[in-house]
Amino acid sequence: MAHLYIAAPQKSSGKTTLAIGLCRALRDQGLIVQPFKKGPDYIDPLWLTQAAGRTCFNLDYHTMSHGEISAAFAHELSGADLGLIEGNVGLFDSTDLHGANSNAELARQLNAPVILVINCDGLARGIAPLLLGYRAFDPNLQLAGVVLNRVGGSRHAANLVRVVEHYTDLPVLGVLSRDDGMRIAERHLGLLPCNEAEGSEDWINAICQRIRAQIDLDRLIDIAEQVPVPPLTAPPPPLISGSPVRLGIARDAAFGFYYPDDFQSLAAGGAELVSFSPIHDPELPDVDALFLGGGFPESRMAELDANRSMRQHIAEFIRDGKPVYAECGGLMYLCTRLTWNGDRCEMVGALNAEVEMRPRPQGRGYVRLRETADFPWPRSALTNICAHEFHHSAIIAADPDWRYGYQVLRGVGINGTHDGIVQGNLFACYSHLRAVGGNRWTERFLAHVQRCLGG
Repeated sequence: MAHLYIAAPQKSSGKTTLAIGLCRALRDQGLIVQPFKKGPDYIDPLWLTQAAGRTCFNLDYHTMSHGEISAAFAHELSGADLGLIEGNVGLFDSTDLHGANSNAELARQLNAPVILVINCDGLARGIAPLLLGYRAFDPNLQLAGVVLNRVGGSRHAANLVRVVEHYTDLPVLGVLSRDDGMRIAERHLGLLPCNEAEGSEDWINAICQRIRAQIDLDRLIDIAEQVPVPPLTAPPPPLISGSPVRLGIARDAAFGFYYPDDFQSLAAGGAELVSFSPIHDPELPDVDALFLGGGFPESRMAELDANRSMRQHIAEFIRDGKPVYAECGGLMYLCTRLTWNGDRCEMVGALNAEVEMRPRPQGRGYVRLRETADFPWPRSALTNICAHEFHHSAIIAADPDWRYGYQVLRGVGINGTHDGIVQGNLFACYSHLRAVGGNRWTERFLAHVQRCLGG
């Protein structure tokens, strides 16, 4: 099965834009493109999913074992013509001295040819030692080609190509001219999600046109087809439950951060997933439980405030003791009020605290958690739960009577030492969970729902 790894020497080199454009351009040629994203990111996968027309899946060493990554890659790639993996940060970047868990390690593990995207702004002959150094640093890595990005003009492009061809054996697969209009708008946690961005389809088509005009797609496909995927083991089948429940999922421009494999696991466990919009719908659908995922409620807080009937329905749902799980943006929405840029809006009010947006990140990166005696779902055999958090918001004047389901071993959570507010059958945390690496949270949550329903 053909596959490629899109990487760069450092972040902000343009690899996401290239990956999105390639997904759409190759799809337009009739290929079934399966996108992947390294790391825990939610936003890039949303864009890659829309561009490819096929759900993007995350490959993350923090939450997944090597074997689990390989199995998930093989499973999702089956039925596709080409797999496209977008890296995160720089190709060799890692907190480990020897590069453990880096993009380079993942590319080697998946036997993926690497296409290196170079930000050429202000770069000339110096591109040669950069590429030679990357080639020499890890001879076992399959550096298969280079895309020159943010090139100033025809003279700049010609000089760069001449230097690369003279000093290296790496083919130049394309030259993308500098065009700030092709950048996706950004917010405090990265790119603007496509579920919020107006005209996202027009932007994808525009970058696709540039990619088709300036990238040698035939040569790119040829490179992808030359390297076979190593023999991989299929993942074990999910646990199937015989007791279905209806699970309401908050999904709209304010809430969109979910892992597709979590949805698969919930469905396999017997959940019927029923989407609803806290922005637009006047009331909850007929459901047994709620899952309020992450997103950017602050960007739509006036609309969330205005939908008073939905806020009341959710508050009553929680007061009635029905099971609710909320992550990050969902947690923020369940508090009393949300403040951002001097504006203050009413939220659900199920949690007795206010939330304030801060200019700097309050919690950002991987976390490790340990369940406390107050953890509300069936207990896990795991000593540590690996998850992640990304939030600029902070809880103001937390309720002193709150109980917490997690002790934070690494990260911030609610207050630096705890996360996971336990209030009746509501469990709300800043940490984002994923049902991988032995952390079968979806199965345990559904078991909790069944218990609440008397099943």
